[in-house]
Amino acid sequence: MVSQTQLPPEIQLAQRLAGNEQVTRDRAVRKLRKYIVARTQRATGSFTHDELLKVWKGLFYCMWMQDKPLLQEELGRTISQLVHAFQTTETQHLFLQTFWQTMNREWAGIDRLRLDKFYMLMRMVLNESLKAVRTRGWEEKQVEQLLELLITEILHPSSQAPNGVKSHFIEIFLEELTKVGAKELTADQNLRFIDPFCKIAACTKDSLVLHNIARGIFETIVEQAPFAIEDLMNEMDAQNGEDEASDGDGESLEGSIRRTDLEKGKGTGDDEDSAGPVLQFDYEAVANRLFEVASRQSTPSQNRKRLYKVIQK
Repeated sequence: MVSQTQLPPEIQLAQRLAGNEQVTRDRAVRKLRKYIVARTQRATGSFTHDELLKVWKGLFYCMWMQDKPLLQEELGRTISQLVHAFQTTETQHLFLQTFWQTMNREWAGIDRLRLDKFYMLMRMVLNESLKAVRTRGWEEKQVEQLLELLITEILHPSSQAPNGVKSHFIEIFLEELTKVGAKELTADQNLRFIDPFCKIAACTKDSLVLHNIARGIFETIVEQAPFAIEDLMNEMDAQNGEDEASDGDGESLEGSIRRTDLEKGKGTGDDEDSAGPVLQFDYEAVANRLFEVASRQSTPSQNRKRLYKVIQK
C-alpha cells in the first residue's frame, strides 16, 4: 500500500479537500491555491488533464460537505477564484474545462437538497471565467477560446452535459456577462459572445436546448432592448454634460468621453447585484445573424421556425 507521503501532491490535496473535518478542508483549499501559483509559475510547471480532474473531484466533495448556506457561498467564491491562481491561459482553460467535465460527470448523483449550491458554484465559475478574459482586455482570441471551451463541454451535440447543466448555463450566461462586461463591451463584442448560441440553435436536434437558447438568450435580448436604449441615452447625456463642462479648457470630445467613463467607475466598487448597465446590441445585426443561420438549407425546419419567430419580435 502506497503511503500518504508517496502520493502525488494533487492526490493528497484532493483527499484532504474531501475530508470529514471542515478545518482540514479549509486548510486544503488554501494550500491548493499556493500550490497552483507555485507550480504554474515555473517555466516547466503545468498540470495534466487527469491531475486537474483529481483536483476537481476533491473540490466537488469539499463543496458537497459544506452544509451552511453562508459558508457555501464563501467556499464557492474561494473555489471559483482559484482560476486566477493559474499563471498561464493554457492552465486556466484546462482548469475550467475539467470543472465542467466534473459537473457533467457528477450531476446525476447530486440530490435535490444539494442542487442549489452547485447551481451557485456554476454561476460563480462562469463569472470568474469572464473576469479572467476581462483582465486581458477582452482580447478576441481569449474570448473565442473561452466560448469554444464552454460550447464544447456544455452545448455541443457531442457533449456529455446533462439537461440540468445545459439549462442552467443558458439561463445564467447573459446575466453573468452583464455583471462582468456591460460597462465596457461594445455591440460588436456582444454579438461575438452570442454567436455560438446562434450556431447551436440552428443545428441542434435537442428541442429543449433550442427552446432554452431562444428564450434565455435571444428573447431576453429583445426584452432588454428598452433598458439598453435608456442606458445608452443616459450615457450620452453624461458624456454631453462632460463635454459642455470641458469647453473652456479645450479638451477634445474623445478625451472627455474617456474621462467620463473613468469617473463613472470610481467609487462603484464591484457591486454586481445592484442595478447597472445593460448589454448593448446592434439589434439589426443580431436579426441578420439569426436570419443567416436560420435560412441555411441544413437548418432543421423546427429550428428555422423558432428562430424566425424570434426575428419577428
